[in-house]
Amino acid sequence: QRAALAKADAGEAPDARVPLDAASLEGALLCAKICSYAQGLALIRTTSAEKGWAAALPEVLDCWRGGCIIRAGLLTVFRDACLADPALENLLLAPAVAALVAPRLAQWRAVVALAVTRGLPVPALSASLAYYDSLRRERLESAALIQAQRDCFGGHTYKRVDAPGAHTTGSGWLAP
Repeated sequence: QRAALAKADAGEAPDARVPLDAASLEGALLCAKICSYAQGLALIRTTSAEKGWAAALPEVLDCWRGGCIIRAGLLTVFRDACLADPALENLLLAPAVAALVAPRLAQWRAVVALAVTRGLPVPALSASLAYYDSLRRERLESAALIQAQRDCFGGHTYKRVDAPGAHTTGSGWLAP
């Protein structure tokens, strides 16, 4: 799913000219909510496959929509996306869902950037944006950092991306 999203989204740079108004906040919140649902449904889908639950995502969404707590109109869009493509790996890959996120992406980034520069904690907005960004990268640089840290502090191997098939140990990370 990471490679598919990387191809589907070229990733726009934050636009400093995006106005920060109520519409920007609404756009950022909508994107964060969509990502929360996407991540949750991806977890349900994966766990269902691993545990043999046979959970049908359209039925899960219907159940949520019929409850007293979650009645979001977005659930219909998500259900339709799951029905249109039963093999959908992640909700963010559905064209109808992507069409909701794309025009609001700059707003989402601008709101998070402003909050971070002002020292305002926005954990749900920033974490969901990080999730989105991690999905649209074919290779996660943060994973390479984790591999380097494991090697540095535990002597684990790491796989070099510049030398296919090569594994390295003991790179002397702490040597003077």
